[in-house]
Amino acid sequence: MRAAFPGWRLAVFTGNPDLGHRIGLRAHKQYALRNGPLEAKLLLMEVPELDADASPEGASPRRSEGAQMFANRLEKNRKRLKKWLKQSGESCYRLYDADMPEYALAIDVYGDRVHVQEYAAPRTIDAGQAQKRLFEALAVIPEVLEVDPTRVVVKRRERQSGSAQYQKQGASGERFEVREGRARLWVNLRDYLDTGLFLDHRPVRRMLGEMSPGKRFLNLFCYTATATVLAALGPRAAEGTVGATDSVSVDLSNTYLEWAQDNFTLNGLDPSRHRVVRDDCLRWLEAAEGEFDLIFMDPPTFSNSKKMEGTLDVQRDHGRLVRLAMARLAPGGTLVFSNNQRRFKLDADLAEHYAVEEISSKSFDMDFSRKPGLHHVFLIRHREAV
Repeated sequence: MRAAFPGWRLAVFTGNPDLGHRIGLRAHKQYALRNGPLEAKLLLMEVPELDADASPEGASPRRSEGAQMFANRLEKNRKRLKKWLKQSGESCYRLYDADMPEYALAIDVYGDRVHVQEYAAPRTIDAGQAQKRLFEALAVIPEVLEVDPTRVVVKRRERQSGSAQYQKQGASGERFEVREGRARLWVNLRDYLDTGLFLDHRPVRRMLGEMSPGKRFLNLFCYTATATVLAALGPRAAEGTVGATDSVSVDLSNTYLEWAQDNFTLNGLDPSRHRVVRDDCLRWLEAAEGEFDLIFMDPPTFSNSKKMEGTLDVQRDHGRLVRLAMARLAPGGTLVFSNNQRRFKLDADLAEHYAVEEISSKSFDMDFSRKPGLHHVFLIRHREAV
């Protein structure tokens, strides 16, 4: 409208005024109307002349002081990560995480797409102001990152209970392929709260790939089994080598196990050697037989899924989970235990029975180095193997 109709008047009739305001033009008049039984509004906006509210090139509207500071921070973060991204070859990374409290967003880049998560504002923050800042950020992000606005996906991040974080939020089916090291992985930015790829765990997956050659691998609470893919492919710097000889990936969600199988197919993994199992991980461990040389266990912080018996609280239940997993760990093997409980404390008696090494501080790449408390990672081994 700014480019094609400067000086015109724009009328927008909408059943969702919030979306109407996202156009980026100020409505000087509003009329409350109805469309049958639906409440609606007619928004009247003046499209500014090119020289009245634009850059010298007539391309962009003026930004508020806060929006300009937000744009400057994005540019600063891009510059800080530029060398690391070139060296690592990563195309999926976190660019911004509520660096400015006024703009409480987590911004992740997935190739030529951007995933924006708005942290729900506390009740002490005016909802109108929070929304205004969100709209300002959404106007800035495509410009600074030079991406098509239709490729910016926005979600609200709130404290979830039970399995809410895994429930569908849409049905676009819009998934696309990304690369991590040697792995090819499917992600979906629109249909679920999470995307299918936990970016903060990238160094842990890389470590599993380094540790996996010739090993029998078990992935508990596997989600979309991205860790299994990295373990099966082996060290990223050794193209042509293989990783784990075989693997079992356990999860309770059919949706994510199907996603896992699609990830396996994308990477040419043999389904006879790399199996998925739908089960409650605790129940599966209690009945499991056989041994594994490398186990990865990354349970949710809390779950009360109807598909499992009782509830799972990682702080309360991790001792039992670790002991059951260690019963399946072969002599000389390693359990990589991870979780995202911010205030997590490992049971002291686990260190009395096993050799425990915390590596949390070493498990973050540069894009997460400014928020090192997002997860905890421990290497746990049988004492006789040390």
